[in-house]
Amino acid sequence: MFNSSLWKASESHYNIQTLDNKISSLETKLVAAKAERQSLLYSSPASGNVRRKYFMVIGINTAFSSRKRRDSARATWMPQGDERKKLEKEKGIIIRFVIGHSMTAGGILDKAIEAEEMTYGDFLKLEHVEGHLELSAKTKTYFTTALALWDAEFYVKVDDDIHVNIGTLATILAGRHMSPRVYIGCMKSGPVRAKRGEKYHEPEYWKFGDKYFRHAMGQLYAISKDLTTYISVNQRVLHKYANEDVSLGSWFIGLDVKHVDDRRLCCEMPPDCEWKARICSSVDRIMEFHKNCGEGSRALWNASI
Repeated sequence: MFNSSLWKASESHYNIQTLDNKISSLETKLVAAKAERQSLLYSSPASGNVRRKYFMVIGINTAFSSRKRRDSARATWMPQGDERKKLEKEKGIIIRFVIGHSMTAGGILDKAIEAEEMTYGDFLKLEHVEGHLELSAKTKTYFTTALALWDAEFYVKVDDDIHVNIGTLATILAGRHMSPRVYIGCMKSGPVRAKRGEKYHEPEYWKFGDKYFRHAMGQLYAISKDLTTYISVNQRVLHKYANEDVSLGSWFIGLDVKHVDDRRLCCEMPPDCEWKARICSSVDRIMEFHKNCGEGSRALWNASI
């Protein structure tokens, strides 16, 4: 009797596990199908649903309170108006500020972004509730949305408080365009912050030991299309840690991914800022840094992509 009950319990557990696996598989296929459907919706009917190929999508992570940062980027390194459209058409480079919506969708914060979008037309708006503690979720949503909208070789995430030399960045990525599963950035293995209340505190510190695994710093990194697709398809089951850059690095553990540590993507300050893709500066000094460290428009338009 005991053995019979044990066998039945074991069989029930096996059936439940099998069903869970089937549900998980169906959910993954559903996510992939939704991404494909969304990509077709944004394809050109006149071209028979053949999507335009782009070189890279640069998503600038921003917040409702970051209007001054956005204006600084627009005034310095981020092309505007017809120049931005030319960049998309001739170089295949898409640049957008990435933002979600407030807890009360349609409220005053969202209306301010809508007004800004009417003026500049440079936002990628996500189905995501904004919040500093939700950056890992926002990152997943950004990559999934960008993949659905634009078929690019690389997808880049940038913070809105840095200066980017787009031509240098394009040249760096162009040297890797034939490599599959590329994850490129300024790699680090920083300390795990276990003490509650300190900056970058990691509640799940016990999983890591003293240091994190190797991952790119969060201010600027790029991943190839195949890794972006992986995130899109598996977004429901990818674990989110407290820090967004740690989360992204964790999603690639166990995969055959090429980690590229390129020091040109590390944060540099004048005078050591020549030939760098990323320059760190305060909002108040970004114009000065743009003058001293900016690559100039020729570098961008002469970049071999």
